[in-house]
Amino acid sequence: MAPSLWRACNGLMAAFFAMAAFVQVNDPDAELWVVVYTIPAVLTLLVGLNPQVTGNVIWRSISAIHILFCMVWAVGLAYYLLHHTQQNILHEEEGRTPVGGRIQLAIAIVITLFPFISWVYIYINKEMRSSWPTHCKTVI
Repeated sequence: MAPSLWRACNGLMAAFFAMAAFVQVNDPDAELWVVVYTIPAVLTLLVGLNPQVTGNVIWRSISAIHILFCMVWAVGLAYYLLHHTQQNILHEEEGRTPVGGRIQLAIAIVITLFPFISWVYIYINKEMRSSWPTHCKTVI
């Protein structure tokens, strides 16, 4: 069950990255984004087909180089945005619609915290904990 689930998850992620690369064709800098999304699509597809490929030196090197380039690019983008940003927040679309942005932020926070809150509720609730298998009762 676990190997097939792992393969399915990797196949799903490969399809997601491939679709993300495909929809970039109308972007002004499409060649950059297509490469950024195609590399993880190929890497995850390879893991889905053969999970042992992660031990391959070539696979690990391509993965590490891609992560490094993405991190350097993110730092460069953050530097550019900090030095070329508009001082008036109303020049940005999110600044002109403050309520919509706050609603999106609230939804994102709720979605992010829901698994943690659910786990705390189940862990604190003694009635729910009593039905756990013995191997789960020794966790934390």
